[in-house]
Amino acid sequence: MNTVVTSKEEILKNSRVLIQQQGWSAVSIRSVAAACGVSVGSIYNYFDSKADLMGATIESVWREIFHQQEDMAKLEDTQACIRWIYERMQYGCKKYPGFFALHPLGLMHEEKSKGKQRMQQAWGHILDGFCSVVKQDSKIRPDAFDGRFTAEKFAGILFSLIVSAMLREDFDSSAVLEVVRRTLY
Repeated sequence: MNTVVTSKEEILKNSRVLIQQQGWSAVSIRSVAAACGVSVGSIYNYFDSKADLMGATIESVWREIFHQQEDMAKLEDTQACIRWIYERMQYGCKKYPGFFALHPLGLMHEEKSKGKQRMQQAWGHILDGFCSVVKQDSKIRPDAFDGRFTAEKFAGILFSLIVSAMLREDFDSSAVLEVVRRTLY
């Protein structure tokens, strides 16, 4: 058995594999150590607690699902961005069954506020990127937004619809795309 893991990313990669193969509940300090072929103490060299490991694992899954640099060129307008988000949600659901609905449960007992903060950061990053796309969409008609109905508010509304669809595992973006088409173009 190795005594040292080569990197924190290797630990997170093995944690993601455990989620894929056995579900969210399979992730623990012991199971990750076994998957990495290292002692439990080696995991504690990188993570102070199970909650710290869980939070970092959640963050790494979110990053894998929604932070794909090669896909960024596809985000030329709001509708393309929505299609991409729904495709990524479907990918995430297939690769990590139950992740969207179940990962908050892994944070409820230990260090809930830290886990919630990490999740809000991940969602905030996605929302900021989405808001940027809406603001830069040259196809949006000039009178679509005003002082009371801003691009930021609209992006927030759309993001809420997307999160709701994510939790329901509903990957049909047609209704949201129609709302965008009727409201913005």
